[in-house]
Amino acid sequence: MSKTAPAPSASIPPSAKKSMGQRIKEFASDYKRQWEIQSMVLPGIIFMIIFCYIPIYGLSIAFKNYTVIDTLSTAPWVGLDNFKIILSDEYFWDAVVNTLGISFLKLGIGFIIPIILAIMIYELSMGRFKKFVQTISYLPHFLSWIVLGGMLITWFSTSGLFNELLLNLGLISKPSNILLDAGKYWWIATLSDIWKEAGWGTILYLAIMAKIDPTYYEAAKIDGASRLRQIWNITLPNMKPIISLNLILTVSGLLGSNLDQTLVLMNSQNRAKAEVINSYVYRMGMTQGDFSYATAVGLGVSIVSVILLVTANKVTSKLNDNQSVL
Repeated sequence: MSKTAPAPSASIPPSAKKSMGQRIKEFASDYKRQWEIQSMVLPGIIFMIIFCYIPIYGLSIAFKNYTVIDTLSTAPWVGLDNFKIILSDEYFWDAVVNTLGISFLKLGIGFIIPIILAIMIYELSMGRFKKFVQTISYLPHFLSWIVLGGMLITWFSTSGLFNELLLNLGLISKPSNILLDAGKYWWIATLSDIWKEAGWGTILYLAIMAKIDPTYYEAAKIDGASRLRQIWNITLPNMKPIISLNLILTVSGLLGSNLDQTLVLMNSQNRAKAEVINSYVYRMGMTQGDFSYATAVGLGVSIVSVILLVTANKVTSKLNDNQSVL
């Protein structure tokens, strides 16, 4: 008579078998063993708690009628009234249109240029010239928008560099202040931002390309692959993870246009096309003192940005064979 085998016990994860007290003891033991390394994380944790988590309580202002004479606890609650005002505020929606217009231009042009520039730098064979190109492309990133904005204001003035160049080329017959033309502002904001950040954006791409096994290129040369074919079949596929990550972060920031750039380049003549959400929030909160409304706008933008982040990550994971980047 055969004996029936005992029913296999359900597998329980080791972590589920441990009590809270055991986990605390293990954490204390690990921390004691590596306290020098673990302590290096504490300043960052404390910084995040003070400047990132504690201020979250201030988001309650979005649901209150807060003034400078109130405190967070004494300001009266108004519910969703501030959000209702947002939906009927035509100036806010104008800022949304400008933000999306500039952001999509930056996404369509500014996202691709650092990739192309990184590949071009990587393909340079002369070491000194390669370092020179890298340094020149990085340099604008380290200049503030106050400096770059002053340069652009001077260049785009009636007697500035661009008008002189266009006059000498015969493209215009009369000089004009380009920054006063609201219709050109989106392109000015986009191209100037690319000029400032394109070189800095190549750093991650160059770091990834430096890790590509050179034997791949040697095998491709033996097979008769051209340089463009090597870039398409070897370089770009190896850059795919970091490109996907940068795309996710760029998409999640579509509603967060550069405030410094806007405050420097915006004037009374181009405000209709230059006002973005960040500058609108700044103006409503700091200039007009409507802190509750400005906080409500900022909270709404943050929620939409999180949704864009999750959506972009989902779409990218589908394109990367269900491997999530984040």
